[in-house]
Amino acid sequence: MLSIGSNVGDRLGYLRGCVAQLGDVVHAMSAVYATQPWGGVPQDEFLNAVLLVDDPDAGAQDWLRRGQLCEAAAQRTRTLRWGPRTLDVDVIDVDQTRRNDPQLTLPHPRAHQRAFVLVPWLEVAPDAVLPGHGPVADLVAALPAEQRRGVQRRDDLTLRDARLGSP
Repeated sequence: MLSIGSNVGDRLGYLRGCVAQLGDVVHAMSAVYATQPWGGVPQDEFLNAVLLVDDPDAGAQDWLRRGQLCEAAAQRTRTLRWGPRTLDVDVIDVDQTRRNDPQLTLPHPRAHQRAFVLVPWLEVAPDAVLPGHGPVADLVAALPAEQRRGVQRRDDLTLRDARLGSP
């Protein structure tokens, strides 16, 4: 499962570009959500979504590389931790794998605290479980109400672009 977000420039365009670049490995996607920035750096609000992806030939490292390629295509720069970005692709979970190394920790170490990950994930996979933390539905319910309210579904926006075809 991938979480994607953008808060610089053509935010929706960057999210759509990521979906298009990933292509047919995207099996489901959440709605687009407007969310407050996380991490304490003053910046504009994000557009976020969750993608359920599947490729039997891809492992955790492959998903990391694919996410980084999408970020590079969006000209992502890494100057400030948790700062503004054209595109952020986080690998949240890969087949319930547990992994802890300098390049990639799975599940994502802060996913259980992030309403902008959990709320869209719950929408697209109501029975999802975050390894080591439990059902996503329970994690969403345990979030402070203020955090849940800070994740607003944008039904006026869609990741599907008629010019790109669908997933």
